[in-house]
Amino acid sequence: MLRSIYTLLLVTLSFFARAQAVLPPTVYEVSNGMQTPTYAQIISWWSAADRASKKIALLTKGPTDAGFPLHLALISEQGYTSVHQAKKEGKIVLLINNGIHPGEPDGIDASMLLVKDIVAAKIPLPANIVLAIIPVYNIGGCLRRSPYYRVDQEGPEAFGSRGNSQNLDLNRDFIKLDSKEAFSFSAIFQECDPDIFIDNHVSNGADYQHIMTLLTSQYSKLGGSMGAYLHDTFEPALYKAMKEKGYDLIPYVNIGGDKPEKGWTEFWDSPRYTSGYATLWSSFAFVPETHMLKPYPQRVASTKALMECFIAFAGSNATTLRNLREETKNRISAATSFPISWRLDKSRFTNYTFNGYESGSKPSDISGQPRLYYDRNKPFTATVPIYGYYAPERIINKPKAYVIPQGWWKVIERLQVNGIRMRKLSQDSTIEVESYRIEDYNTAARPYEGHHANSNVKLSWQKQSLSFLKGDWYIPLDQPGNRFLMETLEPQAEDSYFAWNFFDPILGQKEGYSAYVFEDKAAAYLQTQPELQKQLQQRVAADSSFAKSGRAQLDFIYKNSPWYEPDHNRYPVFRVLH
Repeated sequence: MLRSIYTLLLVTLSFFARAQAVLPPTVYEVSNGMQTPTYAQIISWWSAADRASKKIALLTKGPTDAGFPLHLALISEQGYTSVHQAKKEGKIVLLINNGIHPGEPDGIDASMLLVKDIVAAKIPLPANIVLAIIPVYNIGGCLRRSPYYRVDQEGPEAFGSRGNSQNLDLNRDFIKLDSKEAFSFSAIFQECDPDIFIDNHVSNGADYQHIMTLLTSQYSKLGGSMGAYLHDTFEPALYKAMKEKGYDLIPYVNIGGDKPEKGWTEFWDSPRYTSGYATLWSSFAFVPETHMLKPYPQRVASTKALMECFIAFAGSNATTLRNLREETKNRISAATSFPISWRLDKSRFTNYTFNGYESGSKPSDISGQPRLYYDRNKPFTATVPIYGYYAPERIINKPKAYVIPQGWWKVIERLQVNGIRMRKLSQDSTIEVESYRIEDYNTAARPYEGHHANSNVKLSWQKQSLSFLKGDWYIPLDQPGNRFLMETLEPQAEDSYFAWNFFDPILGQKEGYSAYVFEDKAAAYLQTQPELQKQLQQRVAADSSFAKSGRAQLDFIYKNSPWYEPDHNRYPVFRVLH
């Protein structure tokens, strides 16, 4: 019945709205904050909003695994229908992503309410600001709707599933791009080149008083003037503005339970996550995380309030934000080295005021064993240390360029959708390069998001003059995408394409030999190679197992001979140094 009433209201008021520039009511409003809209209702509302107000343009973007396209809503005083035009005219772009986990729909409803207030002039939208809003990102998860997902969460009545149509967690897909959603998002992100990126979520974990928590890119990873500004100015301004709106903000409580009053380490946002991905592109990135145990209306209201704070700050500091990003892009284009791994420095921390509940232990009604609980009758306020400074651990010198053979087209596609500048070799060419060989690595025993990730990579390298074919790709490292290139193409990086298995075919030896045939060839070859004889004798003397294995010794000769295939374990991304 409620759905029928809502549909009737939407149709009736849509006509009225066109004349009065008043947007139609949302499912959230009609249900008194008890419900969040279905996918069809979301797109229907935004389409009606587009028709109703010249300040709103709803654009259809790329495909998703669910078979429906992503949408991008532009909200501006000027009525822009193109992000390119807005950026050409110097506007600051805030990209807001909603529903990456549709069971966390707070941002979906808060964005509708925010835009309603902007159109009604209840909230000022500065003339130098453009909002770019993805109404719902994980459409497949949104279509799988149930009241039973997220058993720990207080409302709304029903919502979507965390996984997308492939059961992927899309907040782990921003490098590997296993989903059509991620491909489409990358194109949207590059089009928007957002000055501020906001990805709305709901948290799990410990119980506490705060309604809203905030995950921010590590300022030390962002680095330079942008990192300093984020830590010293931007974040404190958000905390102050939210306090004025009645919300005590706290960094995302990165602890599953027990004693958050002891402090915690900030969430590690590697590039697979939205905030880590945005950091590679010099965007100020934030992940608002409302608290799952707070009533849905409180969560939606706090999400809306925080977006208002972002808008106000961006409007007042637009020139600074623009200059900081331009400076950072120039620095990245010219930098000669980049960190690809980091370590937490616990000597540096920031104190925050944390409002929690005392925790304790009591017998479980199920097992009788001790179980954790929080006593809401015992609130407390404490000053807690939060550790968020990461120091570079491994720094890699930047090559002049990378060369990638055209056969690795899956990697090339991912670079292209991220706006990486590259060119095809116009003719067969011999190029002096530095090549890596994979000497050792670990592979996860269990799948993670569809992959058995590689880690702890050990490399050797050498300079070689290698032949490349017309059509192979030459990628110069004199562009704002340098950091993205280094963290995806250097195999030791945590979220490199090697880590995500894109180059695993090189790890399998394709050529071999029949031992009884190769024995004679190997013996004859060994007679002509005194240095190899010496290496073999040293290995026999040092390794008793090797000394007892005729097959191992034969294989040693093979792998140090011209017959051994050069591409086995040779990493197919080559570094041009000069």
